[in-house]
Amino acid sequence: MESNRQRKVAQIIQEDFAELFRKQASESKQSVLVSVSDVKISADLGIAKIYLSIFPQEFRSAVMKEIEENKAQYRNFMGQKMAKQVRIIPQLNFYLDTALDDVEKLERELRGEGDNPVL
Repeated sequence: MESNRQRKVAQIIQEDFAELFRKQASESKQSVLVSVSDVKISADLGIAKIYLSIFPQEFRSAVMKEIEENKAQYRNFMGQKMAKQVRIIPQLNFYLDTALDDVEKLERELRGEGDNPVL
């Protein structure tokens, strides 16, 4: 069960990264949408799991690789944003959120358009 403090810190992280990725997308030559779908933070506020949705799908691996390479810069960015609010800047772990893809695949299967045979 999450405490109020965990929820507040997670919300701050989610909003700050959403703004950062929006700025990066507007400055980029490629048209890639990166949205922060969820943030989970450990009880000691030391580790933040950040779930990202990336569209279009063909850019997912390249974008995730770039984000992993720049993880230290993103943590520094968070340090500047959250310096007055937390003692320790959390370690950032980025994960690809495929929940929307799973929903789309399930809906296709239910309509009989996938590998699932229509009964």
